[in-house]
Amino acid sequence: MQYDQAIHHRRSIRLKRYDYSQAGAYFVTICAQNRECLFGEIVDGNMQWNEAGRMAMQWFGELENKFADLQCDEFIIMPNHAHFIVVNAGTDMRELGQTHRSAPTENWLAHVVQWFKTMTTNEYIRGVKQHGWPPFPGKLWQRNYWEHVIRHEAELNSIRKYIQNNPAQWQFDQLHVPINL
Repeated sequence: MQYDQAIHHRRSIRLKRYDYSQAGAYFVTICAQNRECLFGEIVDGNMQWNEAGRMAMQWFGELENKFADLQCDEFIIMPNHAHFIVVNAGTDMRELGQTHRSAPTENWLAHVVQWFKTMTTNEYIRGVKQHGWPPFPGKLWQRNYWEHVIRHEAELNSIRKYIQNNPAQWQFDQLHVPINL
């Protein structure tokens, strides 16, 4: 299908005039390309991770080593998507300038997501070649991601609970049904 601006335009979900480099908590959802179920399966309302799912969990934990002022909070890798909360807990990222091969710091959250996607994609490719993991169609992750700025403690706790309960809600999850392309 050829690109048609009338039907293929993407509306930004980012808050207008919000500085994503400032300290705060962010809720992120990323989806596997074509919502392919590559990271495990739901059994009796519990997520059963395969090697690829465990690999994604490991790379989420590495975010704190890559980004000095980032704190990893809640995380779940589902069969075809991931939900997580990250916190910019320290230095205002605008003060740090641009890091090696990075996006500008005002796009701090996008850089975090991009790094996670890159590392998991590279590791998944190795898994396909060395361990027979199912190949993915073109790209491991969809191009964009969904994000939400967490504004207060009650909202943070509500989102944590949503992430923790996500496997039990799989049958009702809109990301459960693969899209037809």
